[in-house]
Amino acid sequence: MFIRQLYTSCLSEAAYFIESNGEAAVIDPLRDIEAYLDLARERKATIKFIFETHFHADFVSGHLDLAAATGATIVYGPSSRTNYPVHLAKDGEIFSLGNINLEVLHTPGHTMESSCFLLKDEQGKNHAIFTGDTLFVGDVGRPDLAQKENVITMEDLAGMLYDSLQTKIIPLADDVIVYPAHGAGSSCGKNLGPETFSTIGDQKKTNYALQAQTKEEFIRAVTEGLAEPPQYFPINAQINKQGYSNLDAVLTAGLQPLSVSAFKEAAAREDVIVLDTRPSSEFPEGFVPGSISIGLDGRFAEWAGSLLSFNHPILLITTPGKEKETIVRLARVGFDKMIGYLDGGIEAWQQAGESIDMIINVDADELAMDIPFDDHLVIVDVRKETEFANGHLKDAVNLPLDSLKDPGSMSDLDDSQNVYVHCLGGYRSVIAASLIKREGFHNIRNVVGGWNAISQLGDKVTIVKEAAVLN
Repeated sequence: MFIRQLYTSCLSEAAYFIESNGEAAVIDPLRDIEAYLDLARERKATIKFIFETHFHADFVSGHLDLAAATGATIVYGPSSRTNYPVHLAKDGEIFSLGNINLEVLHTPGHTMESSCFLLKDEQGKNHAIFTGDTLFVGDVGRPDLAQKENVITMEDLAGMLYDSLQTKIIPLADDVIVYPAHGAGSSCGKNLGPETFSTIGDQKKTNYALQAQTKEEFIRAVTEGLAEPPQYFPINAQINKQGYSNLDAVLTAGLQPLSVSAFKEAAAREDVIVLDTRPSSEFPEGFVPGSISIGLDGRFAEWAGSLLSFNHPILLITTPGKEKETIVRLARVGFDKMIGYLDGGIEAWQQAGESIDMIINVDADELAMDIPFDDHLVIVDVRKETEFANGHLKDAVNLPLDSLKDPGSMSDLDDSQNVYVHCLGGYRSVIAASLIKREGFHNIRNVVGGWNAISQLGDKVTIVKEAAVLN
């Protein structure tokens, strides 16, 4: 028996490759399937099944392309409805894989169709459970992502999740390994732990959702404090139900090198998005006017999905050699309208004599010196509301980055102001500065190091926390 977790950090997503005696299964694959095909070749195995724990909202699954490439059967749990052929598994159904078996455990709660797959080893002993978004390390799947398309409420789903955990998960032996679909940073739960796998025993001890409590207490615990999910979640869930374009076709369309003149002509179209994926440290030094920065060096796909339209064509500016990676990572969250990239990157644009725009970088000390003397200074903090509440500069304006998708969120800004933008460390603030610039504001400064640097300034600045002023 062979098990490999394939973890993708920028999405906090875990897929799994399981093999026994030349037969393999893949659980929750990403849209780019080469890693699974490579493992099958390495193990001299045939991929027999593709198991989906539920309709994922945070990424587009690779089930269709992988099934087309291998002939494997796509398996979903009970109550799933798709626009393509699948095997609709029954609760308790057993799937043979070489000398091992996987049992379907229907665990509604995160979504109605959510299911776990219990792996039994060569001796028939429960060895591991692939929990999808039903159970994470330290958390459980949020119950508010599916109810919008059903008459069922978030509280109803949370109650179902309680029953699923009580009847299907908690009775398992302590030594059963837990392999979830996500780790820390995922928006599919509230506060996932840093580990990417655990055991049933450890989760019974440490996971708040598995502690002794009434159903009412559980419902309250899992529904309180839920942040708004990223706006692309329902789009991705729908794509996973309906199907999508072959990734090779998306790559063929997107990997079109465009000369400066051809790129400029395409970018002049009103509906086109120009996306610059160079590192966030490079973008402020010079960029194509009107372009949006979302660097590959951060949680790229999540922010692209949260901020960009899925209906508009996308032109790319990348570090040369990063074009394919950019398209694949965009495709993972459902983008399929990439129409080409700037051949030669920003250097070619500059060498052609085209104009560039810039964002002024300042360090935290310079911000501190400017605050008392600049009557037109405005500090825009683009961290989440919860981050802002835990400590921020006095008089700072909180415009969380995801709110900047709507230009109306900037209505209180004025081009006569000197706008200083910061986040926690500097990645989100560059994205925000590019969005603000795109709306015609010019006096934009990016605070390098963000809150991490600002919070070390001591009495040079006034920090507000929970309505108390700390000097």
